[in-house]
Amino acid sequence: MNSITDLLEYAAANFGQRTAFSDKDGEITFACLKNKSQTIAAALLNKTQTGRTKPIMVYMEKSIKSIVSFMGIAYASSPYVPVDYLIPINRLEKTAENLKPAAIITDIGGAENLKNLNIDTEIIIYDEIINTNYDTAPIEKSVSHICDLDPAYIMYTSGSTGAPKGVTITHRGVIDYINWIIDTFPVDSGSIIGMQSAFHFDNSVFDMFVPMLTGAKTVIIPEILFMYPEKLMEFLKQSEISVIFWVPTVMISAADSGILKLPHMKLILFAGEVMPNKQLNVWRKSLPDCTYVNMYGPTEATDIATYYIVDREYENHETLPIGKPCANMRALILNEKNEECKIGEQGELCLSGSAIALGYWNAPELTEKVFVQNPLNKKYDETIYRTGDLVYLNDEGNIIFLGRRDSQIKLRGNRIELGDIESAASAIDGIRNSCAMFDEKNQEIILLLETSEEIKERKFKLLLKQYIPSYMTPSKIMAMKEFPHTASGKIDRVYLRKEFLS
Repeated sequence: MNSITDLLEYAAANFGQRTAFSDKDGEITFACLKNKSQTIAAALLNKTQTGRTKPIMVYMEKSIKSIVSFMGIAYASSPYVPVDYLIPINRLEKTAENLKPAAIITDIGGAENLKNLNIDTEIIIYDEIINTNYDTAPIEKSVSHICDLDPAYIMYTSGSTGAPKGVTITHRGVIDYINWIIDTFPVDSGSIIGMQSAFHFDNSVFDMFVPMLTGAKTVIIPEILFMYPEKLMEFLKQSEISVIFWVPTVMISAADSGILKLPHMKLILFAGEVMPNKQLNVWRKSLPDCTYVNMYGPTEATDIATYYIVDREYENHETLPIGKPCANMRALILNEKNEECKIGEQGELCLSGSAIALGYWNAPELTEKVFVQNPLNKKYDETIYRTGDLVYLNDEGNIIFLGRRDSQIKLRGNRIELGDIESAASAIDGIRNSCAMFDEKNQEIILLLETSEEIKERKFKLLLKQYIPSYMTPSKIMAMKEFPHTASGKIDRVYLRKEFLS
């Protein structure tokens, strides 16, 4: 297999009439998914300049239509780019400026939102092209040009300067990752996956592509249900969900509700942030026959790089390992001298392997900072990705996560640069400076503002939402007339953390 289109070709040939995906509006078989995707591809090949360097953005709510669009873009030999449907228009413009998409696929409602987007690109309405007859002959030629090291998708994450970063993942990265999943975990044609992640979050790669090699079905869970644990659990039960890959925040909410009666559940994967042992143990006691896996991986590693199958109950104070590398990955722990750390010695986790991203789209300087030559390899070119995560290796050979070495955090599965929030806050009139901090204990962001003006928290949050997504909005906002500074003139963040987080 050379591309993600080969995954769908395999599914259509082997599981054609099986249901592939379902959402609140209906369901689609693998064969129908292929046909509709090729309709999108034919339209794109007819209307736009597609190809390996011509990404196409998809701006729609999480739905089957999105998946059809992603695969249609792939058949047109372009990388697909999922973006948050609720993204502020200012941030969408920054993304589009960096991406320079050949086109944006959206629905009628999305097209109305995009009227205010200040960018010169073609807007394609899904509903206007999906039932139109286009010449499909160019598709075969288009697919034949795809190389397995071409970009399959570009996923945008938070950037410290306020500019989103487009992580560029190859077809080979996706294929090797999905092959590792099905070789390692009990997922087959009888499995039903309950999808929680948004498509602009990399856990969605699992939900979307695992069915194509297994014949499993993915149910796109309505977003509203995640606000009501009791209704969510009832939905999982009625839908006979047997596999979930969720962020811990959702699992915590479900555990705290005390409603975990899921007779069909077999495999529970979680990633994106630290899973508290207290709530994990509630799940394990309620559903003792399930397999539980702590997964770790940055977007730059095609979602997952290491994993740990939980084989015992952990006390609340213990640290849950992130485990060992996946089959397609290699993990190095390097100290400040770029030497490999010994067992128990803290260092930065660096990753290499077929699933490592090509870099950041249209951002060569950012790419060069973290995608570097392996300092331990003097014989040939080998790129490693410096994650910025501090870890150590324990006596059992498992990697233990300690935290970040910079201002990047993960909250409710979303990767956030605190500097991104600061850039947005400082852009608002009346704000001289800002300092964003993360309260790990309470899992919330606190934003301090240096200003002489009166700040009304609710109003300021609304102003921030013009620049940053809702998931980045601080829980608390406080104002100070003047920030404390260090001898070098920098904001005294150590003092502020002690003052406001202790």
